[in-house]
Amino acid sequence: MTEATTQQERRTAAPPAGTWPVGFMFGVASSSYQVEGAAAEDGRTPSVWDTFAARPGAVADASDGSVACDFYHRVAEDVALLAGLGADAYRFSIAWSRVMPAAGVVESRGLDFYERVVDTLLEAGIAPVVNLFHWDHPQWVEDLGGWRSRETAGRFGELADAVGRRLGDRVAMWSTCNEMFEHFALGHVLGEHAPGLTLPLEEAAGVAHHLLLGHGTALAALRAVTTRPVIVINSYAPARPASGSEADAAVAGLYDVLQNRLFTDTLLYGEYPADLAPLFAPYVADGDLALISAPVDGIGVNYYTVNAVRAVEGPVPLEVVPPEGYERTPFGWAVVPEGLTEILTRLAADHGDALPPLYVTENGCSSASGTDDPDRVAYLSSHLDAVGAALAAGVDVRGYYVWTLMDNFEWAAGYTQRFGLVAVDRETLARTPRTSYGWYRDAIAAARR
Repeated sequence: MTEATTQQERRTAAPPAGTWPVGFMFGVASSSYQVEGAAAEDGRTPSVWDTFAARPGAVADASDGSVACDFYHRVAEDVALLAGLGADAYRFSIAWSRVMPAAGVVESRGLDFYERVVDTLLEAGIAPVVNLFHWDHPQWVEDLGGWRSRETAGRFGELADAVGRRLGDRVAMWSTCNEMFEHFALGHVLGEHAPGLTLPLEEAAGVAHHLLLGHGTALAALRAVTTRPVIVINSYAPARPASGSEADAAVAGLYDVLQNRLFTDTLLYGEYPADLAPLFAPYVADGDLALISAPVDGIGVNYYTVNAVRAVEGPVPLEVVPPEGYERTPFGWAVVPEGLTEILTRLAADHGDALPPLYVTENGCSSASGTDDPDRVAYLSSHLDAVGAALAAGVDVRGYYVWTLMDNFEWAAGYTQRFGLVAVDRETLARTPRTSYGWYRDAIAAARR
């Protein structure tokens, strides 16, 4: 038996125990396009992901989210799974084109669906956490310019108003946007996600600014109709040079600014990081930065791995690769739980009193195992311990959300990567809880003792 195996067995032997803050929320996260299905029902029109997935070669297994997990028709069944976990909260997102299928049109059947989700969660004693945008804006919005146009920020505000007025204070916590960095980089620079654009960085900077402006506009709309807390969700990952070269150190620094500072510093301080400010200056109008930096009630931290960055030739001068010396998930991501502690403590150290409370809003891994998935249990256990270490260091962390409840449409990877605590049969859509489901259930119960 290897030392690595011994460590894994030690991590999987029992759920974590210890003292967690009163009110700390243990939850599960998902997103609309990845689970809902019902892509052409009750007035929903195509999103950019419907269009992108139809492109030959865009998705690894040529699949799409037209059926996904069929959550749209299985709300009661899936909420029962959440209740079986003892989850405090469920974070889900709104399919923009289900609520607003065309410009200026609000579809009541779409709002009815989300009202049903919220009410079913509340009946089960689970707090609804609603994220307004998780990468799937309507195709009609893209046709009008998408996030390249500042008009999209106003349209996003209209969505926030419509959803906020219907669901109001039944939602425990709101989020405006999920992972603006990924939508900007993967969707608009690298072309690996919808809408599949490969813009030069000077033009893509407008996308980033309009996403931030959309956050500010949606935040203002929610503040006008609800008293519940509103957060924004960012992704974070330590960026390390892939080698000792000066070129790799330079691009690792650039990547760190883009992922870990651009969408945080600007939100907190109302100004772009100094080394990026000239790139964004052409897009900033009077009042934009004040709107963007209006106070939020928390920041969501999505964390999966640590990145190694190396310099390459081409219009994008860097490449992100897994760092050497770590176990890897089937997705090729390095398993580095201490990176989560590093991110949480760095945020607290960098921003001090300017930093609102933190929530780990996504953390999880894919697994090639069947329903017995000790690798996922080991991953989650070590990362939950990493949150505990940040708490012990004095960081104000108020929740931890596993990605995700059940196997779903994993964006450009289709259904080839399985992240679920619950296995989903692709033919029958039958749900089967995995070992990790039972582990998380026991971990939640242990944390409450």
